[in-house]
Amino acid sequence: MKNLAYILLFFTQLMAAQSVFDKGNEQYREGNYQAAVQNYESILKEGKESAEVYFNLGNAYYKLNEVAPAIYNYEKALLLKPNDKDVKINLGYAHKMVIDDIKEVPKVGFTKLFYGMVGTYHYDTWAWIAVAFAFGVLLFFIGYYFVGSTALKRVFFAGIFVSLLIIVISIISAVFVKTQESKMRPAIVFSEVASVKSEPLTNAPDAFILHEGSKVNVVEVLGKWKKIELADETTGWISDADIKELKN
Repeated sequence: MKNLAYILLFFTQLMAAQSVFDKGNEQYREGNYQAAVQNYESILKEGKESAEVYFNLGNAYYKLNEVAPAIYNYEKALLLKPNDKDVKINLGYAHKMVIDDIKEVPKVGFTKLFYGMVGTYHYDTWAWIAVAFAFGVLLFFIGYYFVGSTALKRVFFAGIFVSLLIIVISIISAVFVKTQESKMRPAIVFSEVASVKSEPLTNAPDAFILHEGSKVNVVEVLGKWKKIELADETTGWISDADIKELKN
């Protein structure tokens, strides 16, 4: 009976969240973006996160010209659905609202160069490539086993070899990308203007200034200060209150 009660409670909560989500969508269509934000946020506060909720919440914030929350929620949606084209397109629009123009530096060193090549795809994508070519190995093996022609047997054998090679490369790429991404602590600047210090001290000189919506990577934490690195490899210390981490 306990299990049945838990199942009923789960479905009741799911239906309630869907009702709030639909209400938020209706308010968004009516142009009542602030009310839509409140409904989407209420779903997240209950721990019922999804790429769709984050995406729609990002859209609502974008309509309200709130660049940091828009980018933050688009990025959260991408963490759940890394290959979603709609999220990537809207995130691109939101980035145009950011004042800071941070250029990514060319990759140097084997690890960075390799990540530059394989990091284009999410580790889930590499995993699916491996699965697809595993089926390919099976099909090539069946062809090799049943075909009578020596020439065709060579073709199928070559197909097995190439597919196995691609599987190995895909698995290595998936593990490498997942390892590299697990080391990253991306965050979005939420303060309209944030001073990045040369040292983790309030009275330390400013190293540079960032504006809301800029994306940074946290590399070290010291009390209320976080050392960040930009895409151009510039580093500095920023107050914890000025940024919001994506993986929390």
